[in-house]
Amino acid sequence: MWPKTLSFALIAVIVSSGLMLSVSDIGPQPPCESDVYPAYPDVDKPPATKFWNQSSLGRDWRPPACTGWRTNGFETMVVTAGRFRSSSGSDGIRRRIGAISELKGLLYWSTSHQAWQTLIVDAYAASEPTKGQHRTDFSPEEISEGKILYYQQTDNLSGKALYRMHIITATPDQLVFDTENVSTMRYLLVPLFHPGDLQSIYFLERESKDVWRYYSIVRTGRNANRLAAGHEASSINRAVAYFRFIAGIPANMEPPAAR
Repeated sequence: MWPKTLSFALIAVIVSSGLMLSVSDIGPQPPCESDVYPAYPDVDKPPATKFWNQSSLGRDWRPPACTGWRTNGFETMVVTAGRFRSSSGSDGIRRRIGAISELKGLLYWSTSHQAWQTLIVDAYAASEPTKGQHRTDFSPEEISEGKILYYQQTDNLSGKALYRMHIITATPDQLVFDTENVSTMRYLLVPLFHPGDLQSIYFLERESKDVWRYYSIVRTGRNANRLAAGHEASSINRAVAYFRFIAGIPANMEPPAAR
C-alpha cells in the first residue's frame, strides 16, 4: 500500500493533469468568456500562442457565441494573447487598425527558409466591396462601431484577396473587430480558401492607462484546401506578426514566436 502522502500527491497530479487537458480540449476562450484561454502573459513578455487542428477539437467544434461565427468546425486555428504598452490611447490603436497600407512589407519568421521573410507583399484600403479600388487608409473616425470596411491584401503564399472588416465594438477602452476573405485565395492557381474560409477576430481591451490586452483567433474553414492544413509554426508566426504590428513592435524582433 502506498503512503498517504504519496497517494495524495499522485491524485493531485492526476487531477491537475486532467484539468489542464480539459481546458486545452475546450479550445479558445476569448475575453468575452468567463476565463480567458490561453491566459495573457505579463506585459512586455512575448505573446502566448496556441494552435489547434481538427484532431484536437473535432470537426464540428462550436465557436464561442461572442465571435458571431455561425459555422462550426475548422481546419486549423491559432490564438494569440498578449499585453502591450501604448501611450496613444484608443485613437492610436484605431489608427493602427486602419493603416492598411502600412501592412505592406510586414515581416514574419519563415520556418521553411529559417529567415525573416515578407509576409504581406501589398495591401491597401478599398473603396468598394467588389472592385477593390484603391483609397486612402481608414481614419480613426472610420474605425467606429458597426462599420464595414474593405481592403485588398496580397499574401506571400495565398496571393491576392479582398477582405471585409467589421468593427463590432469601438469605445475608448475596448475595440473588437473581425475580418474574412470575400474573394477566393489561390496558390499557383489552386484555390486554397473560398470566400469566408479565412476568418479572424480581434479583442483589444485597455487594462490601465498605457497597457492594452490583445486576443485574436484566426481559423481556416473546415472545407479549406488541405494544402493549407498543418504548418503550425508558420501559422503562429503569421498571427504574431499582426500582433506586433498592432502593438508597434518591430516585426523582426528576435526571437521569433516559433522556429
